[in-house]
Amino acid sequence: MAIERQEILRRLRRNIERGIPIIGTGAGTGISAKCEELGGTDLIIVYNSGRFRMAGIGSTAGCLPLGDANTIMMELGREVIPVVKDTPVIAGVFGNDPFRNMKNFLQEVKYAGFSGIQNYPTIANYDGNMRREFEQTGFKFDNEVEMVRIAREMDLLTTPYAWQVEEAEKMARAGADVIVAHCGCTTGGTTGMEWAPPLEDAAGFVQEVCDAAKAINPEVIVMCHGGPISSPEDAEFILQHTRGVAGFYGASSAERLPVEQAIPEQIRRFKAIKYEQKIIELQE
Repeated sequence: MAIERQEILRRLRRNIERGIPIIGTGAGTGISAKCEELGGTDLIIVYNSGRFRMAGIGSTAGCLPLGDANTIMMELGREVIPVVKDTPVIAGVFGNDPFRNMKNFLQEVKYAGFSGIQNYPTIANYDGNMRREFEQTGFKFDNEVEMVRIAREMDLLTTPYAWQVEEAEKMARAGADVIVAHCGCTTGGTTGMEWAPPLEDAAGFVQEVCDAAKAINPEVIVMCHGGPISSPEDAEFILQHTRGVAGFYGASSAERLPVEQAIPEQIRRFKAIKYEQKIIELQE
């Protein structure tokens, strides 16, 4: 069941008032969503990269032509939403989808039980020549900004990513409730990035995004995500070295990395079982 935007914001601001970090977590399976809720996550985000991530493929696959991103998200929503009891589920929507009327599609998203939206996959994930080619052929970041504006008018919670300060400013002007400063693909594990900027640099970028967004809308909630921020300790470093940043969005760090650590350890424990092999003689 979808949770009303104002109720979600009330919960998030209560966390801020109490000094408790807001945590949003990506879910590529129903069991991930169930466990994240058991752990106390504040938001559960469903996007196409979750399917690839939990299939053992890098999250960046979500930005490649490996399927219809919005269809995959809706399919995952049908798996995740029914098993979540009282946590808002956020839809990762590809706002540059040329085959969907975005206002109509967001109505479908809301009807399906999602409480809000995020802009993923996103053109912001590209830079250089590829970014210019996308922008000049109609696949624009501004289309994602417009999607956020429409979603806000529909009273959906809006939690867009921003890779650049300018993107954060645009999202703040569009009325975003939460802006997530994206520091790049998450490091670590079997399919994560091998390199990312130092945590100190990530904290500097997150602070720039926060300051720019709050200069436009002091009420906007700013969070951090990705890059070198792959553990609770990393997130703690960012929050302790920034001002006004309210929490952390984790995807690989919330489901892929824990699985990659827990399953091998469990198998090693099974393999370490000690026993004496006994020969049972049949009695004639």
